[in-house]
Order: sequence, then C-alpha cells, then structure tokens
Amino acid sequence: MQDFGYKVVDAIVDHFETQDQKLPVATATRKEIDALFCEEAPENPMAADDVLKFVLENVMPNSNVITHPKAYAFVPGPSNYISVMSDTLATGFNIFAGGWVGSPAAAGVEINTLNWMLKLFNFQVKKGGGIFTSGGSMANLTALATARKVKCGDEFSKAIIYLSDQAHSSNIKAINILGFKKEQIRIIPTDMEFKFSINKLKNAIAKDKIEGLQPFCMIASAGTTNTGTIDPLEELARICKKENIWLHVDGAYGAAAMLSKNGKKLLKGIEKADSLTVDPHKWLFQPYEIGCLLVQNHKWLSRTFTEKPVYLRDIEGNQSEINFYDHGIELTRNFRALKFYMSIKTFGLQAFRKAIDYSIDLAEAVEAELRQSNKWEVISPATLAIINFRYNTVEEKLSEKKLDEMNQKISAKMMASGEALLVTTILQGQVVLRMCLINPRTTIEDVKNTLALCEKFALE
Repeated sequence: MQDFGYKVVDAIVDHFETQDQKLPVATATRKEIDALFCEEAPENPMAADDVLKFVLENVMPNSNVITHPKAYAFVPGPSNYISVMSDTLATGFNIFAGGWVGSPAAAGVEINTLNWMLKLFNFQVKKGGGIFTSGGSMANLTALATARKVKCGDEFSKAIIYLSDQAHSSNIKAINILGFKKEQIRIIPTDMEFKFSINKLKNAIAKDKIEGLQPFCMIASAGTTNTGTIDPLEELARICKKENIWLHVDGAYGAAAMLSKNGKKLLKGIEKADSLTVDPHKWLFQPYEIGCLLVQNHKWLSRTFTEKPVYLRDIEGNQSEINFYDHGIELTRNFRALKFYMSIKTFGLQAFRKAIDYSIDLAEAVEAELRQSNKWEVISPATLAIINFRYNTVEEKLSEKKLDEMNQKISAKMMASGEALLVTTILQGQVVLRMCLINPRTTIEDVKNTLALCEKFALE
C-alpha cells in the first residue's frame, strides 16, 4: 500500500512540476476514447501498478490541464498541493461529514471554516450559517430552495424571481428544478456595462405587484462569468428591503475578490445579501469539488432541509451539534472543508490576498497591451481578472459577420493546436475572445505569446 501510494504522490508532484511544459488542451474523438476505454468489466484481477500505469498514460494526457498558465477559458481551477493532499486524507480516512455523530471533528472544522467565510463577507457569525457544497450550482440551488421556503412557504404559484441576462446558467437550472414555470421568471436586460438595469427591474416589480403576483427573490451577480461584472449590490439591496424580496448574490466567481483591497470596494453591499454563493474551487485555489453557501440566519437552512427519518433518530444530538445534512440537500457528504481549512492554515490569508491582487493587476496589464496594439479591440475591459476582446485590425475594415468568423477561427485554431485553452463568448451580439486570468502562475509573457499566436492564426 505504501509503495503504491508513493507512486501516486510521485505522479502528482511530477504533474505540478511539469504542467507548464505540457499542452493545456486535450483533443480526442469519441471513437478514439472508446478505443481506449470501452471494454467489459474484468472478472480477474490486474496488478495495481499496471492499472496505474494505464491511467497515467491514457486518462491524464487526454484531459485538459486546467491548472496550466495558458488555460484562459471558462473559470480555470489553479488548485494547490496542500489541498490535494488534504483531499487524499479525507478520502483515505473515508470521513462522513453529514452528521455530528459521523465525525464531530469534521463538523467542527466545517463550522469554523464557514465562520471564517462569514467574517470575510461581514455576515453575522453568531446568527449566520452556511454549508460547503459540491460547487456553485448546488449552492445556488440550495439558496433558492431556502428563499422559496422562507418567503413563500409551501405555496409559490404566484411567486416571481428576478435575474439579469448575465446571470449564470446554474440559476436558471435551479429555478427549473424547483418547479417554477417560465412565466414566473423575469430576465432583466443589463445596461451597457452588463449590470442589472435598475429602471427596468423596478418597472418589472411594479407591474408584477399590480397584477397580484408575489416578487419574492432577486439573483444578483458578484462577478459574472462572461465579463466579471458586479451588479450594483447596494442599490439592489435597498430595493429588496423595500419590496420584501430575498436577495441572493451569486458570487461563485467574483466574491473571493473580497480579499483584495480594490475588490472589497467593488463588492460593497455584498454583506446585505440574504444568501451568498462563493466557489473556493475557483478564485480561492481549491481543487474540485467545493462550493459554499452563506446565509444570514442558519435557522433558514435547518427549517428548509431538516427531515426526521426513524433511522437517524439516535444521532440527532443537541441543537449545538450541527448535522450538516439538515442544512442542505445531501445526506452523504465527503469532508470538503478539510482542504480549505488546511490550505488557509498552511499559507495564511495573506498569500491568497496576494494571488488575487496579482490576477486583477495582470488582467489590467493585458488590457493595456491590447489597447496599444492596432490589431485588437477591447469589448469589455478588465474586471475582476476577466477581459473580453476581438481581433479587429485598423488596417483592414471587415464586416461584423467577417469579424465574427475571424475570431471564431482564431479560437478554433488555437484549440486545435493545443497551445492555449481560449474560447469565445458573445457580447453585444459580437463573437469575442475571453480570458479569465485567475491563475497566479500565468505571466504577462504567457499572454503576449498567446496573442502573437492568435495574430498568426488570423492571417492563415
């Protein structure tokens, strides 16, 4: 067992040391993947070393290196080695983190780590609460289920929920899962800065109230996936307070910028949210999976999710002994809090602050680089380490259709080359290239080299 374990650790360390030298993009067809893995379950054993060798030679190389300095697409997961080993401990000891009796220590670590998060976002520690989830999607679903229970009880046929056209798709998925109909969803257009249009929101709420409907929840974004934009949180909070609407802030991407001095200013008002989603496996450098939901009152969670099956009656404990299966959807939960706890203890918050500041500064440096060039046009400026731009040289006037085709071609060629994970999105009806620069291993030289390759692909 030790010999096999050393080989696994050696492989992980080797990956951490050599990842910058690998291509970040893996491409394979279904036919190629089936040829590698499509087989009947074996009846007879195989040497563990041989299985490991096969996995290292065929599984890992056929997966994107999302920790790579040139992995710019979506939201990269930079990760860290301490958390990787922490996950190994949690899995190796097979700790059940659902209830207090399963592991008082796991519950204690989760409670304490959640308290760190509550303090970071200026939520009340004594009254507030939260839970670690698999990711932002589950955190958003948990938040909206809680909002519905608190604001609507069991009757929600007239309940209306508001979100912007830049809100993350996981929110729409959560709304659908919870049984809301399309006519109960109000998608509010954003302004030219991709923020919630306050006037259009107020009009929508007023119209719904006149029609006898129940505005009950608003989803604001603290760092949209497309542009990193933060909605006007203070103004939205005022509206929600006046109209008795639950304010959920989806900060899965950008809320971690609270650790940054500039980010804290931009996130002013986040402390007024009823619920907040944060994803430590994004900009807090944790490996997958760990999302986080924070709420202003921990009783909201227990009132929403507590069930009392007879097979759990002997492990309820007293009220101070938190059973996290009563605070969320999952009964069976792994010990997600451990990796976050150990990495914060090992590196200290200052290291996280420094890494986030670096990312924000890097995106601004990239913006300056793009603006100095006659080949690039900035569509959405650097915001919380995300920037959107497109190839649009001043030397050649192309139609919007041709520009869209050109930028799509650049992305396709880049992905085919494997040199960088760089894909497009659509902003203001335009196909644009998008970079998310939260990896502290990414340098300005990495980006310059990528842009040079983009220019080469544009001319081919």
